[in-house]
Amino acid sequence: MPQMRIRITGSEDAARAIGNLLTSLQGVEHVEEISDLMPHMDDPDSSSAGLPDDEGPGMHLLEVEAGNDNTATKVREAVEALAFDLDVMVEFESREYE
Repeated sequence: MPQMRIRITGSEDAARAIGNLLTSLQGVEHVEEISDLMPHMDDPDSSSAGLPDDEGPGMHLLEVEAGNDNTATKVREAVEALAFDLDVMVEFESREYE
């Protein structure tokens, strides 16, 4: 069963819209927002930490389980189209589990 992680760089509303889209797609087994443990270059000791220029869009990580490879392809295409419309960036990481 294909499992995808989708990293979204954008607002909370955009991440929620993508999550809603995913839950509406036929063949999607599971959608969950998970904690992203990867540091995002936000060094609290930096002399510019906390300045308005450092404030950017939020980072969200969704974990998606698709029923098969065709569904995984549909997920990717649908998310890419919506991300384009919402003007957010998405990155995909895929894993295949038996």
